[in-house]
Amino acid sequence: MKRHGIKDDVDGIPHEKIVASELTENIEIIYDFLGIDNDSTEQTTPFFPVAPKILITRRTTEIHSLRRQDQPQEVRYLDETYSWKQALVFVARCPRCRSEYYPDRYTYMLNNERTQSLEYDSDYIRVSKKGIWVHRNIAIAQEHAVFRFRCGWSNFGGWLNDNLLPGQTVTNRQAQRLFIEHLSRRLLKAHGKENDFQLRANTTTSDLASAICDVLGHNGGSIPSSFHHGCQECTHQKRFRSDLISEGATFDEGLAVAGLEENIGENVDQQNPQVSGTLLQEEPVPGQKRGYIRMAVMDGKTIGHRICALNECQQPLDNFKNGRFCFNHLNLRQICGIIPCGRPTATEVSVTCDSNAHRQWHEKYMKRFNRLSYPGVRRVIRRQQNPSASANPFSLHIEQELPSLGNIPGNEVSHTFRARSVYCVETVQWACGIPIGWGKCYNSESAPQVLGIISRIWEGRENLRPSFIAYDDACDLLRHIATQGNPGGWINSTKFIVDAWHYIGHRATDILCRLWCNPAPTNGSQPDLIIVSKDTQGTPHSTRAFNTETAEHFNSWLNGFETQLSQMTDINFDFFMHSLFLIFKEDVEKKIQKRNQELPDEFWDENAVDT
Repeated sequence: MKRHGIKDDVDGIPHEKIVASELTENIEIIYDFLGIDNDSTEQTTPFFPVAPKILITRRTTEIHSLRRQDQPQEVRYLDETYSWKQALVFVARCPRCRSEYYPDRYTYMLNNERTQSLEYDSDYIRVSKKGIWVHRNIAIAQEHAVFRFRCGWSNFGGWLNDNLLPGQTVTNRQAQRLFIEHLSRRLLKAHGKENDFQLRANTTTSDLASAICDVLGHNGGSIPSSFHHGCQECTHQKRFRSDLISEGATFDEGLAVAGLEENIGENVDQQNPQVSGTLLQEEPVPGQKRGYIRMAVMDGKTIGHRICALNECQQPLDNFKNGRFCFNHLNLRQICGIIPCGRPTATEVSVTCDSNAHRQWHEKYMKRFNRLSYPGVRRVIRRQQNPSASANPFSLHIEQELPSLGNIPGNEVSHTFRARSVYCVETVQWACGIPIGWGKCYNSESAPQVLGIISRIWEGRENLRPSFIAYDDACDLLRHIATQGNPGGWINSTKFIVDAWHYIGHRATDILCRLWCNPAPTNGSQPDLIIVSKDTQGTPHSTRAFNTETAEHFNSWLNGFETQLSQMTDINFDFFMHSLFLIFKEDVEKKIQKRNQELPDEFWDENAVDT
């Protein structure tokens, strides 16, 4: 009988004896690598008989060709029990190619530059050049704290310090390095890039995060494995009108658009006979597979990092601490902030010219916005809306409007006194909640920017586009695509519908919206969006086949990260968004497995045609 975890015997010799024999034969090499003098009867190594932890590369299969460097490095490490301990780090070196192997990475020469690649199964991660190492389980705990408690890097570092012995602390920079080192490995493996990733050796935390974003994407990205996802919540078998009839559904044959009373089929035939078959999906074609349909949901979330103060510029700030401009527009620091004045500033530290009107307007602007943070402004406004607040003479007062500048109303004055922010982040998920991708909208959530985001997400994966996309402004997006000549062929591959919540507020007279973007038409024109269920009395009722609000759920989860994301640099923002998407995706996958909502292999075999 085969023993669990042990390989088969070779020529009748147990495998464990073969391994023991090989270790005995190579004991001299192991002693030499660890610095043990086997011929001496005296103790020659500094770490015996009480030896500290030894941190070494896990590439033990290459022990025949690797040699250790002369002296180990004495370091401190935080182990899985949250205790600081001493350790010795041994660096292995290949005598042929001069590559050096550390416990969490290895370095080598490439194009006359020292380059490094990451080790993805290391138990310890270096978080400081001064020799501070942390066990991977601590990094996993940090990841869970970020997901469950919206914990920032400094908060997790502070929590660690509260549980450590006095005088043994983790700095905020080390906590940030731990998160980025750990999630870098997780992200690269999830995107299948672990074998190709490399960067300059001894880089800073920011350089590492930037190199990861170079691979995964700046200003947006996607998760490759999500494109092939399918479950009972987001993927259904193709349905036809005949299915609804057989299930006992009843139809409202009216078009339900103000001013139009004709039957939907007759109306469509009068306008364009070629699309009537698309709207009225009567029954499946005999002998052909039904295929399957998938729905994606997207929505904009008003979070973002700061960008250049110029309205037409989308570049990140050169100085995220107190800057206003990107690197290309630093020269505008000496130009009056009122646009289009164009005169030089009165002094090197002022932001306006010597015009009294400009200077006074800037002073009033600063009185309104300088002292209070955005959450503080919201809090004061809520207090002012409280009737009892008006009776309090000590309640803080905020001007509701900026003063006019000449003939220009205060809220229309164009200036560069403060850096702008990315308008929103557009997130895209499957109807089950699995995240697919994201992108940034800079000035507004306009249809061209949204179209550009979904086009970049599915670039090179056109055959994996969803059958439906639910979006709160799908009718305007569809109108934009149609007027632009159907760029990318989206009209041919995907139907755009308004999500159920926002559809209530759309105009009843918008024929395009009611005809093409209805999330649950009652006339049977979109049987893919309707399922028939029976109540306790056995009466059939039509219900929506998909949850069109999953993007709202995901974005509400992102609310907890709004404060820390708004204070990040563009690099940290992008890296953090990639990380949040991966963490959230894995959590949703666990819930789908727990509810047994995965689709069996038979579903894909029987419905191989994606319609």
